[in-house]
Amino acid sequence: MLTWKDVINFSVNGNLAPNRRVEKTETEWKAQLTPEQYRITRRKGTEAPHSGALCKTYDEGQYNCICCDAPLFDSTIKFSSGTGWPSFTQPITVNAIQYKKDNSFGMVRVEVMCNTCDAHLGHVFPDGPEPSGLRYCINSESMKLVKEVVDGH
Repeated sequence: MLTWKDVINFSVNGNLAPNRRVEKTETEWKAQLTPEQYRITRRKGTEAPHSGALCKTYDEGQYNCICCDAPLFDSTIKFSSGTGWPSFTQPITVNAIQYKKDNSFGMVRVEVMCNTCDAHLGHVFPDGPEPSGLRYCINSESMKLVKEVVDGH
């Protein structure tokens, strides 16, 4: 189980290697994504709180990256944080997420991105429920819920 100490370690000392990499040109990303998905995932945007389609969804399944379909989170670790964004306590695997120190907007935060394609997902905070104490605060536009998982993917 990842802890805040692990998150800080990854953000300072580097991330684990992903299982695979997906790299596309900006033109290819723009052609594949909606304008809002592109703004959030490729330009590090944020959707308005309580506006995301996945905010109040608690169906069983797996949350995959909207850009490259890499598995990110499982529905069993989603929780209602009251913040206005889908929240999770752990990634689906240790190397699914990459962590980067974020000093934007006069704050020090830890940005979380898809480790497969570098899509901006949101941020992680140390104020989540036990036992991990983590709250991955993720934009709905950066994910899709896959309700039927076949062969573990």
